[in-house]
Amino acid sequence: MQETFLERVQDFYEKLVFTYGTTLLITYAFLAALSLAAIIHFLRRNKNIDYTSMLDSPIVPGISVVAPAFNEGVTIIANVRSLLTLNYPLFEIVIINDGSTDDTLEKMIREFELVPVDFAYNIKLVSQPVRKFYKSTNEAYAKLLVIDKVNGKSKADAVNAGINACAFDYFLCTDVDCILESTTLLKLIKPVMDEEKHRVIATGATLRMANSCDIDQGVITRVRPPKQWLPRFQEMEYLRAYVLGKMGWSWINCVPNVSGGLGLFDKEIAIKAGGYDHQSFGEDMELMTRMCRYCYTNDIKYAIRYIPITLCWTEGPSTIKIFMRQRTRWSRGLAQLMFAHIKMLFNPRYGRMGMVVFPYNFFFELLAPIVEFFGVVYYITLICMNMINWQFAILLLVFVYAYSVMITTLAILWDQITFRYYKSWREVASLCLMPFFEMFIYHPMIMIFALRGYYYFITGKKHGWGSMTRKGFGGNNAGAAVAAAKP
Repeated sequence: MQETFLERVQDFYEKLVFTYGTTLLITYAFLAALSLAAIIHFLRRNKNIDYTSMLDSPIVPGISVVAPAFNEGVTIIANVRSLLTLNYPLFEIVIINDGSTDDTLEKMIREFELVPVDFAYNIKLVSQPVRKFYKSTNEAYAKLLVIDKVNGKSKADAVNAGINACAFDYFLCTDVDCILESTTLLKLIKPVMDEEKHRVIATGATLRMANSCDIDQGVITRVRPPKQWLPRFQEMEYLRAYVLGKMGWSWINCVPNVSGGLGLFDKEIAIKAGGYDHQSFGEDMELMTRMCRYCYTNDIKYAIRYIPITLCWTEGPSTIKIFMRQRTRWSRGLAQLMFAHIKMLFNPRYGRMGMVVFPYNFFFELLAPIVEFFGVVYYITLICMNMINWQFAILLLVFVYAYSVMITTLAILWDQITFRYYKSWREVASLCLMPFFEMFIYHPMIMIFALRGYYYFITGKKHGWGSMTRKGFGGNNAGAAVAAAKP
């Protein structure tokens, strides 16, 4: 009787996992098809677009570029100069010094000839108190506003202070350690201006690793895949997530979130939704969820758009310790988000957000590490009990492995064939090797760190932002390394 019961449990579990895995694989194939359609549509629509013609357009809305900084003394000058080189007719740069304990603020004051000024600061979003506002006495830096505030122990708190000071209707949220392409604002605002039926509340674009790229005075002069194995895995993952994933979701207006490293947002909607949550570990996804929720509640037909062009390069963690902290925080933020907004799950009141985006995030983002972990434990148990069907198990493993490699390689090749960011196919080939090792090296780390984040969420364990070893962007990957502790 006991054996029959165990066999039934085994049969039920295997069918459940098979259904789960099959649904996920079909979803990836569906996203790949949607992504291809979206990229082809983007290329056709923008084939003969001269973005510089938008510089003289009287209808282009103003944009505030908001970038928080905490202990970024080594890179801050090159980073701010890079932001000041953005090509756009009407914009400002708002740097928030979030209580830095190094010379971040002092360097900006000297370099950009800053002086304290009176500023009409309208507090619409809660943040830690602002100490002073700085503007330059040099007309060349007239677009720059520096805010010095008490440390809020999160990026969200700093960005909220920046949003309060924004002069324009749209704001671009980025990090000071990110390098933006000069036409970033022009390309991100275009989907807003093109949309006729919906109010575009956010737009995003592809991010890449700045590791190993040639950088001169805060400008990317040569794109290269990262030389170190961990950032190269991240480059592979980012391309798959943006080119295949988010472009596919964008085609059906189901984008789950816009990256905190590069995102253009409708300031009015963001403020009415409550701004960034300083207690969230996934503040970018949390803001996007509340903005969508606000739109549904107030009958606003909205859209979130992604474009397949790389506009932002960010420095990825190059050590397992820092990478672990990053992914632990991300997974903890996802768990926070799903728990806080669980009422949206399968709730038709929230349209595609409730019926598509939230179910996907719940079943295939939140639960995926848990399902994988118990799957590994289950198969190890079967092996120990000599109950495994080796022929079927090996066949299934080979299929999943080949499918994973195919999907990732497809994303990398689509990106290269379409936009040719890498100058040699040898570099592309080196990146295409990574999917072959992902299942055995990179993906197990992702699973373990995600479970670690869930554990921290359940137990309420304190989790700091950790430290990030930076390199100065003033020259070709030159610059002293520094441990820049995140607030």
